Amino acid sequence: MVNNLMTPDYIFESSWEVCNKVGGIYTVLSTRANTLQERFRDKLFFIGPDFWQGKENPLFIESDNYCAAWKQHAAEKDNLSVRIGRWNIPGQPLVILVDFQPFFAQKNEIYADMWNKYQVDSLHAYGDYDEASMFSYAAGKVVESFYRYNLTQADKVVYQAHEWMTGLGALYLQHAVPEVATIFTTHATTIGRSIAGNNKPLYDYLFAYNGDQMAGELNVQSKHSIEKQSAHRVDCFTTVSEITNTECRELLDKGADVVLMNGFENDFVPKGASFTAKRKRARSLKLQLANCLFGETFDDNETLIIGTSGRYEFKNKGINVFLEAMSRLNNDENLQKKVLAFVNVPAWVAGPREELQQRMASKKTFDTPLDFPFITHWLHNMEHDNVLGMLGHLGMNNRAEDKVKVIFVPCYLDGNDGIFNKHYYDVLLGQDLSVYPSYYEPWGYTPLESVAYKVPTITTDLAGFGIWVNGLKNQHGIDDGVEVIHRSDYNYFEVADAIKDTIVRFSGKSDAEVKAIRKCAAQVAEQALWKHFITYYYEAYDVALRNAQKRLTVGK
Repeated sequence: MVNNLMTPDYIFESSWEVCNKVGGIYTVLSTRANTLQERFRDKLFFIGPDFWQGKENPLFIESDNYCAAWKQHAAEKDNLSVRIGRWNIPGQPLVILVDFQPFFAQKNEIYADMWNKYQVDSLHAYGDYDEASMFSYAAGKVVESFYRYNLTQADKVVYQAHEWMTGLGALYLQHAVPEVATIFTTHATTIGRSIAGNNKPLYDYLFAYNGDQMAGELNVQSKHSIEKQSAHRVDCFTTVSEITNTECRELLDKGADVVLMNGFENDFVPKGASFTAKRKRARSLKLQLANCLFGETFDDNETLIIGTSGRYEFKNKGINVFLEAMSRLNNDENLQKKVLAFVNVPAWVAGPREELQQRMASKKTFDTPLDFPFITHWLHNMEHDNVLGMLGHLGMNNRAEDKVKVIFVPCYLDGNDGIFNKHYYDVLLGQDLSVYPSYYEPWGYTPLESVAYKVPTITTDLAGFGIWVNGLKNQHGIDDGVEVIHRSDYNYFEVADAIKDTIVRFSGKSDAEVKAIRKCAAQVAEQALWKHFITYYYEAYDVALRNAQKRLTVGK
């Protein structure tokens, strides 16, 4: 099939998260880059914002040699300040970082032009809209400059813009360089995320919502406008899952031309003896932490280590229902093991707890708990934190008699948190189960990462990943590596019970059964590798190039 598709000679991708690790799109781009680099080599360029002038960016390796003549031309003739180098990730693709600050002086003219050409509403812009739009425009100018200096009409060029933050640049190129085929990818619609984030029911009423009306009600008119206009006007509109595609049809009045499911690379998953050793160390560290917090000794063979993680979106990520499930699990007489339930969600951290640090450093075994044995780091807003508040509401006090104890880890696990001092993946692989009961989850990298590390996982059918798993052959629940729980707008307590019941069943599994389940989890992840999912991108390139050709033919 791929052989029959039109293939680009050059690919440009712009995103706020190029060499800027802030969210899930970073994972999409950085894990996929190696697969694209192998095929397109240095005809693949990622364009990101240059936040790091005068400072070292560990993700960016600058080179003064590559495209030096064009770089000088861009500075002198096009007033573009760019730095060119390599992204410090597998594959090391080429990166262009652009300084977008000078374009703020032209902001009003740019917005007026976008209104006149595409009816993009920037009148209601606030917050991060201006910053994102100036970067987006600058990225479009970079591609225009590069194309005019280095390429010709004989070159087939694709420009892919990710999220509303880069839509303006795609629209600019449609007019300024019509020879460039444009792709716009929404990873989550602005309206869908806003509806869910404002505690409005999304799914049961999706068919009845008017996107433009809801944008006004939720005060996101400008972001919605650029997203909608981009979706309708680019050569190929894409999204990341079937559930998000439903959002697009209802809220943007435009379904995706191609669904680009998010794949994964398992190159950095340890193998063999290395994996076993790292898992043993992670479990030992977590059990030590529990002892330091609770003054209780936990037997490795008699303790289930469970975790959830992600952005601190209390409802959307299902953190609330996870805690509800842990409370119910604590009262279930059929639970056959103790449970340590970790909530790895970055919050407003003040710093690591000194007394906990001291206990961890001592390597001693303790028989008395610390005061406030719920959390590894102090927060600036302890009294207003949602996790701590709900633990109090549920009466979960991590008492000695409690079979389930919850540990809140409110920081990024980047290797320097002061308590674990390990990276997230090196902690993740120590878990027995992961739970991601998301209410709003366009794709869901956390469950995919979890199964890649052989950790059986519970998710929901409101996550794109969960829907994809439901479509696989021989997938019938946790025994096959992934439990996909049905979730709706109103079945919160049913979801909590389903999580609880799944964990209870898992607690009774033999070592041999658990080993088989872990193997199944890894097999699920193998089916989502980029080597399988990259074909969707090739299809999108083909659609974009063919539609761009049609545009040019009609325009003549």
